[in-house]
Order: sequence, then C-alpha cells, then structure tokens
Amino acid sequence: MKNSFLALVILGLIATSTTINASEPMCSQDAIIQAKKLLTFHFGEDDRIEIDSISSELPSVRNPANKQQKFQVLEVGGQIYRTQYRMRFIYYHLESSCLLMGQEILQLADI
Repeated sequence: MKNSFLALVILGLIATSTTINASEPMCSQDAIIQAKKLLTFHFGEDDRIEIDSISSELPSVRNPANKQQKFQVLEVGGQIYRTQYRMRFIYYHLESSCLLMGQEILQLADI
C-alpha cells in the first residue's frame, strides 16, 4: 500500500515537472542567458545587473527574406541599479536548435 502511494506521488511529480517544462516557450532559457550578455555588452561588467528569470513569448514575425518562415520572439526584462530594460530576442527553430537571428534592447523611461 505504501509503495503504491509512493509510486503515485512520484508519477505526479514527474507529470507536474513535464507540464511546467512544456509550458515554457522553446528557447526561453537561451533568451535569459542572452539578456545577461546583451546588458553586459552595452554597459560592461556590473554586479548590479539583474535579469528576469522568465521570458514572455510575443507574436511571431515573418522572416523578411523568406515570407514562408516565421521567427519566434521572446521578451526578457532586466535592470541595472534602478534603470529598467526590455530586451527582445528573435529566434528561428532549426530542428530542435534555437538560432538567434536578432535582438533589441530598449531602456524604459518616462522622458
């Protein structure tokens, strides 16, 4: 009886972790890594750089060179000290790989 219950708990945990990973957009973890690199590239090494731990998937965009292809767009937030940034990363899925095609960074400011 205890073994059956333990097996059900383990199966439930496996199913939950699979569901969580399945809901995360493809290339999400790569976008978070790229966000750190992008802020570091623009502002240099700074221990105050913080990157959001999740990314948001935005509507896809068409490849300007081939209208048959679509690119995935992921948005990641970040900050340095008190300045907020929005970064977008554009990916093409090549088989199961994430091919970074473009990136943009925008400082969020009320000017």
